[in-house]
Formats: sequence, C-alpha cells, structure tokens
Amino acid sequence: MDFEFTPEQESFRHTVRAWLDANLPKDLCVDDAQDERVAPNREVFKRRRAWQAKLHAAGYAGLSWPKEYGGHAANLIEQVIWDEEYSRARAPVLPGYFGLGLCGPTLMNWGTEAQKQRFIPRILGADDIWCQGYSEPGAGSDLAGLSTRAADMGDYFLVNGQKVWTSAAQYADWMFMLARTDPEAPKHRGISYLLLDMKSAGITVRPLVLMNGHSHFNEVFFDNVQVPKENLVGPINEGWKVAMTTLSYERAVAGGGGHGSQVRRLAELAKIVRIDGKPAWEQQWVRQQLAHFIIECEAARYTRLRSLTRLIRGLPPGPEGSMLKLFGSELGVRIARFSTELLGAYGLVGEPTGVVADSPRWLNRVLSSRQYTIAGGTSEIQRNIIGERTLGLPKG
Repeated sequence: MDFEFTPEQESFRHTVRAWLDANLPKDLCVDDAQDERVAPNREVFKRRRAWQAKLHAAGYAGLSWPKEYGGHAANLIEQVIWDEEYSRARAPVLPGYFGLGLCGPTLMNWGTEAQKQRFIPRILGADDIWCQGYSEPGAGSDLAGLSTRAADMGDYFLVNGQKVWTSAAQYADWMFMLARTDPEAPKHRGISYLLLDMKSAGITVRPLVLMNGHSHFNEVFFDNVQVPKENLVGPINEGWKVAMTTLSYERAVAGGGGHGSQVRRLAELAKIVRIDGKPAWEQQWVRQQLAHFIIECEAARYTRLRSLTRLIRGLPPGPEGSMLKLFGSELGVRIARFSTELLGAYGLVGEPTGVVADSPRWLNRVLSSRQYTIAGGTSEIQRNIIGERTLGLPKG
C-alpha cells in the first residue's frame, strides 16, 4: 500500500492549511472539538454559525458533496486531508454538522426533488441548523422501541411524544425524526421519517445540564405538533430503512476523537508533573502506557485507511465503522483514566493551575469520556454488530 500523497494532494494540503491559518478566529479554537461539539451559549453559537458561512463561501463546507447540491465533489483523499488539517488547526465542530453529515446525505438518497431543493441548499451555509430526533426515554439502544406517535390527519401528521439526548436542539431550526405511524405494525415497521420545523406550535425544548456543566443534550416534548405530509421522507411506515441510511453516516464519525492530540499533550505533561519527587516521565509505567496509547492511535489510523481504501475501490462499507466506533470510544475512556493517574489532583481542577495550564481540559475528559460508549450506538451494540454481521456468531 502506498501511503504517500501525490504532489497535487500535498499542494491541496498547503492551500487548506494556509487558508485556515489566515481565517480561523483564534477565539473559536478548542482543544477537544468533540467534547465541545455544541456551543456552550448562543453567542458562541452565532460566531460558529458565521464561521460555517465563511467556510461555505470559500468552498470548504460540504467539500465532498456533489456539485449539483452545492458541494465541490472533492475526492475522498481531499476530504481526508481537509479533515486532518481542520483538526490540526483546532477548529470547532460546525454548528451545522447534523445537516452536513447526516440529514443532507440522507435527503440526497431518499428525499423528493422538492425536499432536496427546499432543504439541502440551506444546510451548507448554516442557514438552517438541524438536530436528530431518535432516542427516547424508553428507546435508546433499542431505537425501534420508540413510542412517539405521528397520527395521520389527512394533510398532516399530528405528533405526540418525547425525545431525549437531542444534541443542539436548543439552537436547531429543524429536526429529522422518527415517529410511529402504525402502532399495530411489527416493531421495525410502522415507523416513519419526518422533517419537523422546530418553530412549530407544541414543541418544548428543555436543556439537560451534564455533570461537566455542558448542555449538549436536551429533552424535546411534542404536544399535538402538526407536520405537513410533504415533510415525510421515504415511504410511510418504512422510515426504518431511511434511518439506517442516516445511522450509516453517523457511525462513520462517531466514537469521540482527537486521541492523538490528547496523548501528545499528556506526554508533554509527563515531563512537567512530578510523581514521588521526580518528573512523571521517569516512571517506567508512565512511558509504557503512553507508548501503548500511541500504538493504539496508529492502529486506529490504519483501520481508517482500510475503510478509505474500500471506498476508493468502490466497495461497500466493511466492518471498520463499527470497529472504529467501539475502539475509539473505549480508548477515550482509558486515556481519561490514565490522565487521573498521571496528573493526580491537577486533573480534577476546573480552573487552570500554575503547573497544568489546561487542567479544565482533563477534568472534562474524566467527566465526559464515558458518554462516547453510549452515543451513536453503545459499545454493547457495536460488539453485537461485529459479532453477528462480521464474525457470523449466533445471536445471543
């Protein structure tokens, strides 16, 4: 396998890097973008929204989208280069990431021509912000067990029920959601995929404050909310198929991220903090654990390259998505645990300290890392997918 980039690809990298260095506002930079993927307040949200509009104007939002939908039809290698440089620059997750990564591509596959023309162009420049209405209090990993109802009223559906763990709902203009349209059908049938205007009467959004102080997630309540029939995506009662398309895009990006930068920063801190009166770096177990993390990060990188190779060859997605989701989530938990062993009390302080200037970052890692073993498909679900679909093991 050739891991070298062509001169043209390297030129693209230099162009992207120079543009980001010149245009990314420093006050928007973050250490761990996935942990801060939702703006902490409306002021930051507005600045990130303006940043996405600027990216779109420069041709970098929806880089790999087809030109017919406003993208630039960049090839997979260019998209990978962009993602690497965007991460290197410590740029924030775009406020329109649900639209760019999930809703937009799903509509390209399943939407009517009218839906495509109405919704897709407004995604790229953050004119519309989307959220995802999937999980419910009684239907998390067992998504097909959802109970939110959408009654057929002729020209519209009448939606009643509740969603939970809805990221960025407090800022969203629209929601793509699942609702049960035939309560008598088998569990995976009788579900429809709807596009819901978040300004509709009868919607209540209630932020959930996490133990790290963030309000990424929300509860969303629906009380006789009207959804026009033209906002149904795909056939009625067959929304599960549409939802699986959306989930295939979500699994490709789930599992946390930024592990390499976290490990490199911990290696730097190991030479600053002291254990038993000496720099922590002199402890053999510290060096061994850091080396192990670096090896795991490289293993993940090569797995991503395997997945990329399949796509370049025109092959269908393999098991790499679930493998990376599972591996990345669990790796994040292990890194967080190690940070407490290395930093001690410095890793549990919510304010910068003289020894560890980024103490809040590590407190956030400890409090936040476990969520990635749940979000986007639990580790247990991923193990089932790998065992049953890849290894051919019998269902438990």
